[in-house]
Amino acid sequence: MQPADPFAALLQGRAAGPVLRIADDALIAVTVRRGGALARLGHDHVVAARRIDGHVDPAAGLAALRFRLDEMTVDEAALREEAGLAKQPSADAIAGTRVNMLTKVLEAGRYPLVEVRARRTGDAGALQADITLHGVTRSFAVPVTIEPAPPGLVARGTLTLKQTDFGITPFSVLGGAMAVQDTLEIRFVLPARPAAPDAVR
Repeated sequence: MQPADPFAALLQGRAAGPVLRIADDALIAVTVRRGGALARLGHDHVVAARRIDGHVDPAAGLAALRFRLDEMTVDEAALREEAGLAKQPSADAIAGTRVNMLTKVLEAGRYPLVEVRARRTGDAGALQADITLHGVTRSFAVPVTIEPAPPGLVARGTLTLKQTDFGITPFSVLGGAMAVQDTLEIRFVLPARPAAPDAVR
């Protein structure tokens, strides 16, 4: 019997058929661009999620995953280079960005998780994804490439989101003269492989 909420079952690694588990080398990287009249004095940033919990049910065309905001990294040098960003900010600047992101912008203490529930559609090049962030859920058609990667698969893609779509006010100071742009650029690489029968994450 199909569970009432197949996505909730997937987060626990349970489904009607064999499931794949999001692998430890998964990555979701978010590029955050500076804005405002004094943008030249600020930095662009890359924040990334690497500890991603979730599973894929290939037969049903379903996937569910989630990650904690307070486990995201800020400005890994290699990810900044891949995003084409300039020199590395100082350790103090990175620490300040992390505090502002988690407390003033994302309110991670109140909304600690990001959750994604995706399903296959008639379009082979896209998934329909319900993304829950900051207590708000929005649905998006997400361009994606899914390739076999025996013994599992890997999904890759990019998309853009607006912070304001999730009730988030982009960070700004000096009356908006230094600010973060509303649009976020997201890149993901999500390998999924068979999980051990008794694996719990």
